[in-house]
This record gives sequence, structure tokens and C-alpha cells, in this order.
Amino acid sequence: MKQILCVMISILMLITVTACIAETPNSSADNTELQETDDSSELADGSNAVTEILVAYFSCTGTTEKLAKYAADYLNADLYEIWPADPYTDEDLTYYTNGRADQEQNDPDARPQINGQVEDMSKYQIVVIAYPIWHGQAPRIISTFLESYDFQNKTIVPFCTSHSNGIGSSATDLEKLCADSAEWKEGKRFDSQTTESEIENWLDSIDIKPHNPKQKETDEVGVFDFESKSVLLNSGYSMPINGLGTYSLLDDTCVESVKTALKDGVRLIDTAYMYKNEAEVGQAIRESMEELGIQREDIFVITKLYPGEQYENPERAIEDALDKLDIGYIDMMLLHHPGDNDVKAYKAMEQAVADGKIHSIGLSNWYIEELENFLPQVSITPALVQNEIHPYYQEREVVEYIQSLGIVVQAWYPLGGRGYTADLLGNEVISKIAQAHEKSSAQIILRWDLQNGVVVIPGSSNPDHIMENTQLYDFELTDEEMEQIDALEKNEKNDWY
Repeated sequence: MKQILCVMISILMLITVTACIAETPNSSADNTELQETDDSSELADGSNAVTEILVAYFSCTGTTEKLAKYAADYLNADLYEIWPADPYTDEDLTYYTNGRADQEQNDPDARPQINGQVEDMSKYQIVVIAYPIWHGQAPRIISTFLESYDFQNKTIVPFCTSHSNGIGSSATDLEKLCADSAEWKEGKRFDSQTTESEIENWLDSIDIKPHNPKQKETDEVGVFDFESKSVLLNSGYSMPINGLGTYSLLDDTCVESVKTALKDGVRLIDTAYMYKNEAEVGQAIRESMEELGIQREDIFVITKLYPGEQYENPERAIEDALDKLDIGYIDMMLLHHPGDNDVKAYKAMEQAVADGKIHSIGLSNWYIEELENFLPQVSITPALVQNEIHPYYQEREVVEYIQSLGIVVQAWYPLGGRGYTADLLGNEVISKIAQAHEKSSAQIILRWDLQNGVVVIPGSSNPDHIMENTQLYDFELTDEEMEQIDALEKNEKNDWY
């Protein structure tokens, strides 16, 4: 009896101690258990669940790319360009000539190699795949992409771009390449004139929406975002606000300068027909993409048509620029300066935008009077006007007028131009401000431009200067310093344009 009583007392004591532990708010065991319970309940009701979305696309003319970006923007998705290890040329894409595209499409087992890969496919639950239609089917490189990853338990959303009706059997054939457990949504065909809202409405109709919606971007056209180092153009595309100008950079010097800039993080490259280096710029970009893993859509390339023969036959000039650059599409094309047939040339660029060959168009060396005469004759408002601007030639009235039209301004010769740079960099006012910020005079001038809402494209072949010209975002000029530089205006133009 005594033994039984002792056992009962021990049990009661154990229960009491356990109850005390359960009520102790600082108990680490209890906190762990509650945390695990809370986490699992949150995941159960989906309140903290995150569905990652990837939009992967293959595009040769830019049409598919534009629509893929519409989808990625709406879904807050990551964007991945399926870039061929051996890029397609116009000759490759000429149908019914037994060229490369013909041969691949006639061979169900053809698998063109892809340059690079998605870093972590496992984190994506939804994968949107966009592609053009070649001979009634998806290009074989899409098959390469699908066979390169495990899509088990993922949702696949295909869409194509073409001028025919419907998506055809392309999606059905692609579905066979994926895991049986992958869920395929019904695909759709779009043409080059498809709007962003049409893409959004289609995604809504098949119940593909942002599962972890972020606040809608509130970027305003023409307003510089110093965090992303970019500006939203009126064409809907974003452009870096600092870059590399390639005027006078030729041959291997041009190739190495552009590659150095890209390695240093520069993503805006400016060239022109008259610079005679479009081919070298394109070579540097292709090599940097392969060597550094840079995606094509992250690089913004500007080139220009020149008065004379190019304005007289702008369609051929545009094709010539595409061939020389050989990077798939042109981000921005400008008219170099006013001249005979400039409206004709601009209208040809407008058509190239509709065809997906060029994303944005603009002008160079156009001022108030020229713009007032020119703009009523064209359909697409220029996204950019590129003029000579530096502290000795500020063109403030012109800059303000252009910006009031929703057009971004870009400065060539931001450091004064060859033969004049040393005098500008040695200016006492600028040198004093540079000393106060522990920066170079060049960095002060470029920052002054940026704070005035003017994009800068200083040119250099010196690796140190190229790097220096990118380091513009860790300081800010005061209002007083901006006014001191404003006071340096001399109306001193260094070129005739």
C-alpha cells in the first residue's frame, strides 16, 4: 500500500512539473513547438506560400521577346532568354533553301545547343514558354530547353508568335517531351501587334496570375531610377542612364573597350554607321555574352542612320545595321542629324519597330525648331534625343523642351569632346567640387548630367577611365554645387551638328 501511494505521488509530481513547463513562456522547447505549428498553419492556408514563375523565350526578330516581357512584367516573373550557342543568321532563317532552320525543322531529333542555363529551375512552379513558329512547329531549340530540365509537378504555359491562326500542334508535340506529371495549359498564338493587356487577359483566362504579387511598379517615363540606374522610355522599354560611347574606337580597340565596359557592369553601348565599328561592337557583345554569361536583353545598344544614301534607302540601311551588329535586334536606332529624306528614314524605322527589328527610335542633333517641324510628320514620338551637352554647352532650354515632351535626353561629348576635355576637367570650380567628394572631375560632370535627367555616354578606350565613368552612384551633388556648375555655361559648342 505504501509503495502504491509513493508511485501515485511521483506521478502527480511529474504531471505538475510537466504542466509548469508547458506554461513557462520562456521554455525553448515550447517556443520551438509553437513556431513549427505556426509555420505549418501558415503554409497550410497559403498565406506565406510563394509561387515562383519563370518566363523563358526564344526570339530572333524581337516579336516574341516583346510579348514575353509583357508576360514577365504582369506575372512579376523572372525572365530567361533561350540564346543559341550558335546564333541564327538571316541566311539560316531563309525558308525553303535547305538552310539551317529548314534542316533542323525537318529533323525531329535536331537539338540546337543553348548558351547558358537557368540557374535554379527547381524553384519555379510555373514556367511560361514563348517561341515563334517555324514551319508550323516550335523551333527545335525549344525541344532542347524542355529536355534540359525536370518539369515534374510544374505548370507549363506555352504561347507562340506567328501570322497564322492558332498555336497548331506545336504545344502538343512539346508536351510529349516533359514529365507526365507536368500540367500543360492550353497555349495561344499572338501576332506582332499584340498589346500588353491582351497578354494579361489571356493569362487571367487560364488562371495564371501573380501568386506572390508585388506592388505594381510606379516608374514614370523619363524619371531616372538611381537604384536600378535606368530610365523608362516612352516606348515602354527601360534604358541604362550611363553607358559607353564608341565614337573613334576602331577595330580591336573597339572590341576590347566594349568588352571591358560590359565586364565593368556597363549595359548601354552607343555606336553609329558613321563610326565604322558596328561589326566590332556586335562582336564584343556576342563574345561577352558567351564569356561572362550576360543575357542579350540586359544590354542596350544604340546605333544611327546617316544622311545621304542611308536616308534615301533606309530599309536597306536598317538591314545593314542588323547584319553588322548580329545581335538579333536593335534596342534603339536614331537619325544622326537632320537631312534630306529624314522623315522617310524615320518612317522606315517606325516600320522596323512594328516588325520587331528595332525596339525604340529617336533622333540626334535635333533642337527646338527642328523638332517642332519634324514631329507632326511622324507617328511615333521619339524615345530619345541625343545632343551635345556639357558644362560649357548646357542647352538648358532645349533639354527642358525635349523632356516636356516625354522624351529622354542623352549627352554626347559629356566631357567636352576630344581636344576640349582637358580644359573642362581642369576647371577650378569642377576640380574643387571633385576634391570635396573625393571623386574625379569627370565623375562630377557625369553626375551633374544625371541629376539634370540627362543620360551620359562618355567614350574611352582606357580601362581605368571606363571603370571610373561607371562609379557615379555613391555620392550626390548639393544644390549649391549644381548651381556652381550651371554657372559655367559658355554656349561653347565643339561640333557643328
